[in-house]
Amino acid sequence: MSKFFKQKNKGFTLVETLVAISIFSVSLLGLMSILASSISDTNYTKKKIAAEYLAQEGIECVRNVRDTYVLYPDATHDWSKFVALNVNNITCPSYDTATFSRTIQKVVISSDEVKISTTVSWTQSSGNYSITFSENLFNWIE
Repeated sequence: MSKFFKQKNKGFTLVETLVAISIFSVSLLGLMSILASSISDTNYTKKKIAAEYLAQEGIECVRNVRDTYVLYPDATHDWSKFVALNVNNITCPSYDTATFSRTIQKVVISSDEVKISTTVSWTQSSGNYSITFSENLFNWIE
């Protein structure tokens, strides 16, 4: 009888093999799911960082125009003309318009202060996103 028990315990049974394969498959699927969400999060983060730079660039572009109007006043440039300027007509450096959309808005707070807001929007597979930066610019030369 001892020979019978030794032969029976020599290898894996079909049930044990199926259980092992199913445990391995479930753990592999879990790992793949985590990797897929990590790739999606990385793509979102990469685009968000690019959008933040574009929003800051929009504000810097308007600040550059303000400095030009204030530092080099002439018949066509001074603070009051900057306040009246349509910021949508300002030419900023080009960017990836296929992926991002940037809008710049100006709100006059007082005769010596304007608020500049830049909104950058983009679409990716997980949805529509946007980020807004704002800053107040002043007439700092008197």
